[in-house]
Amino acid sequence: MNIQVKPVRTVELSKADFVSKQTPRWCPGCGDYSILANVQKVMPELNIPRENIVFVSGIGCSSRFPYYMNTYGLHTIHGRAPAFATGLKVACPDLSVWIVTGDGDGLSIGGNQLLHMLRRNLDVNVLLFNNRIYGLTKGQYSPTSEQGKVTKSTPFGSPDIPLNPMLFALSAGATFIARTYDTDSKGMQNIFKEAAKHKGTSFVEIYQNCNIFNDGTFSAVYERSEREDRILRLNHGKILVFGKDQNKGIRLRGLKPVIVDLDKDFNEKELLIHDQFCEDSTLANLLSGFDYPDFPVPMGIIRQVESPTYGEKIEEQVKSQIEKKGVGNLEKLLRGNHAWTN
Repeated sequence: MNIQVKPVRTVELSKADFVSKQTPRWCPGCGDYSILANVQKVMPELNIPRENIVFVSGIGCSSRFPYYMNTYGLHTIHGRAPAFATGLKVACPDLSVWIVTGDGDGLSIGGNQLLHMLRRNLDVNVLLFNNRIYGLTKGQYSPTSEQGKVTKSTPFGSPDIPLNPMLFALSAGATFIARTYDTDSKGMQNIFKEAAKHKGTSFVEIYQNCNIFNDGTFSAVYERSEREDRILRLNHGKILVFGKDQNKGIRLRGLKPVIVDLDKDFNEKELLIHDQFCEDSTLANLLSGFDYPDFPVPMGIIRQVESPTYGEKIEEQVKSQIEKKGVGNLEKLLRGNHAWTN
């Protein structure tokens, strides 16, 4: 039976109300500080009492997050945050549950856990910090590390093809996928708010710098002097354009996306238009595959569609069985004559 969270009287909160007494234990300059600050800033705007918010994490640098939020939190085991969050959300559907994970915790040992949570469309929010390295264990390559990446565990370069978190989530059936980066406060806050409003699993990849073991891994994409030419900012209903002068666009040539120069008398009507609410996943799949240097990297909400949540389906099953058989009696079941048999 689901445990119903009692409504709590809403009071006006500020960022300071979500800052715990614990001192963050991350390396100076780590991108995690920025993500933490922006999550703390967004929380009051959600108008959810702190008693109804839970942060769940696995293992890794990012997984220290629950200690620094003045809410409820669970620091669980490596890769298993989705399993804990599933049990928590099904038992207490009124809670706002946030999963904080990393590219190693979420996509390596926890890849199978995350995959099944995404396909079930559990109503939780996933923040995946991607720094393309194992930071907590001192610099081994991760599932998202570039092919050829030299690390302590790949001294001759990684032979693996890197995993694309957006394509992973999309292929698992995620109903909300988005990407942002650790120095874009406005972008992070907007996406966190939209993720919180979405009914279903919200999956947000955050490019995050590890200045100790993988410094500058995304500098080529979002370095201040280059970012406008290398980032494609997504806005629903708007054409796909980028560049410092907004003079580059994306169109299709057959089934292949190509970059075109808008200064050369190009017809804007031929450019792709972003539709984050499209039920068909073709455009989302196309955008998820964009990567620098071949294409600008999409930032924003790639896909957002509606689908029944896992909790809703469980509730329907419980309700239908109660209607058929009545409310169960646990003591009668335990003391009855029926026994478990092989």
